[in-house]
Amino acid sequence: MHREHTKVVQIGNKKIGGGNPILIQSMTNTKTDDVEATVKQILELEAAGCEIIRCAVPDMAAAEALSEIKKQIHIPLVADIHFDYRLAIAAMKNGADKIRINPGNIGSEEKIRAVVDVAKERNIPIRVGVNSGSLEKELVEKYGGVTAEGLVESALDKVKIIEDMGYDNLVISIKSSDVMMCAKAHELIAEKTDYPLHVGITEAGTLYSGNIKSAVGLGIILSQGIGDTIRVSLTGAPLEEIKSAKRILKTLGLRKGGIEVVSCPTCGRTRIDLIGLANQVEDMVQDIPLDIKVAVMGCVVNGPGEAKEADIGIAGGVGLGLLIKKGKIVKKVPEEQLLETLRQELIHWEE
Repeated sequence: MHREHTKVVQIGNKKIGGGNPILIQSMTNTKTDDVEATVKQILELEAAGCEIIRCAVPDMAAAEALSEIKKQIHIPLVADIHFDYRLAIAAMKNGADKIRINPGNIGSEEKIRAVVDVAKERNIPIRVGVNSGSLEKELVEKYGGVTAEGLVESALDKVKIIEDMGYDNLVISIKSSDVMMCAKAHELIAEKTDYPLHVGITEAGTLYSGNIKSAVGLGIILSQGIGDTIRVSLTGAPLEEIKSAKRILKTLGLRKGGIEVVSCPTCGRTRIDLIGLANQVEDMVQDIPLDIKVAVMGCVVNGPGEAKEADIGIAGGVGLGLLIKKGKIVKKVPEEQLLETLRQELIHWEE
């Protein structure tokens, strides 16, 4: 189902599905019962652009901590539950805006029903999560291995369990670390259900490999109109997940806002530390709320021409830098003043 036509689901103060904007999610890596550390991280993620946060709930102390965490944050909180149905119930009673479970791991129908009854009573969405690493043995045997078809069948089986209990306030996630399998699974499930889909490449890897796999996988899936929330799963600081997710959405034309930095590859004409300068510019613009393109070019010979599609740019030479607007040189400054000159232009852009 194209995201324009998926069901609308309310998660705290946010709505997903039904053509609402695709929201960015991340997950804390603090111990959830360390309220101070968890709140600090969530607030940092909020400032970076995180719109839904998930916290692990491995024990009752973590479940009970959610109540205090909720008082200090401003975005919906999802409780991530494995195995113990009592933790799911406690998380909801302590303010979780959504819970993430795999009904197959919860156990008996009686335990699943106990969770569903509390969710129904409080109108709390349940995210039914299935991933390739926990696919049931019978489905692995049926399809001759872990496959996209098996993931979809597993997810829809779990959804039916909850639907049969009279509840359909649901979100589905099906994840694999295999990019093409994950993409195919989303294509298949989008044809079979109108529930909102949370999209991500699970266990994507380090900052380097994880970003590449996530960009390719999310790019394939989101460009087909599939997906209502996303997470870029990285073995790294959660803040990096938000930066990458924002860039993926912007690159696909699914989100506006935020400065786009473009820069040329280095070559033999480069006479400045272009790599360092480009990274400095990218870091500098993170909190500047403009929807423009900034170019960072390595030489004054070709820089102005190559940067003409950018709103503003800089190009470096030997001890000298150029400030460029729409391909035209507007100012020459000493090389060491180049970064600050650009910063001042951006800060006063709309004046």
